[in-house]
Amino acid sequence: MTLADARIPRVLIADDEAPARSRLRDLLDDCRPEFPLTLVDEAKNGREVLDIVSREKVDIVLLDIRMPEMDGMESARHLAGMAHPPAIIFTTAFDAYAIKAFEVNAIDYLLKPIRAERLLAALRKAVAAAPSREALAAAASQPRRHLSVHERGKIRLVPVAEILYLRAELKYVTVRTAAREYLVEESLTRMEEEFAGVFVRVHRNCLVARAAVEGFEKQAQESESGWAVVIRGTGERLPVSRRQQHVVKEFR
Repeated sequence: MTLADARIPRVLIADDEAPARSRLRDLLDDCRPEFPLTLVDEAKNGREVLDIVSREKVDIVLLDIRMPEMDGMESARHLAGMAHPPAIIFTTAFDAYAIKAFEVNAIDYLLKPIRAERLLAALRKAVAAAPSREALAAAASQPRRHLSVHERGKIRLVPVAEILYLRAELKYVTVRTAAREYLVEESLTRMEEEFAGVFVRVHRNCLVARAAVEGFEKQAQESESGWAVVIRGTGERLPVSRRQQHVVKEFR
């Protein structure tokens, strides 16, 4: 790759509808005389977006908001956790989504049917502005269905439904599933707010999935409150703090 090639933006198209992807390919071809670019790949859902961005250098993602399995808003939030996230240009046929994308300060949004001159302007804006990780992280009002774990340069998705508990340790949070543990660099307090109703706080440093609570045991030496929560399927016992001992009654 030459130095000139390295400066050419690398673009990923993400849309679940083949005609929409074809239309974007044609529009990108129309833009090339004024905006040289490389089309890296195409994705049909947010999960494919993350797979491609994990293995390829991508500078700009043309990201449809409404897609099956994982929509554009959630995939944007996972991309935000990358050290160098690509610029996001949302595409949508729905004004409400476009307004949300604009309000969270995404690089830009395009309303379908997309026109070449509008796409060209968005591409130029994308290379001129640095992606905002904070804006991308706020790109969805709905709770995520997955947590993204960054391991060895790849993004691993952990379904929230499979998480047994979340425990804060120093600057990381340990994510425990039945299969293994993961580390994520997130705020336990923010996750408690995002997943309200899914997890219950049993200690200042621990949230337990309500579905994973098998019961509580009196463990005088295990915790300051004298109670420990038993995790379903593993038999693990986690201390309940005195401040949170009201959860014992809540589950009875």
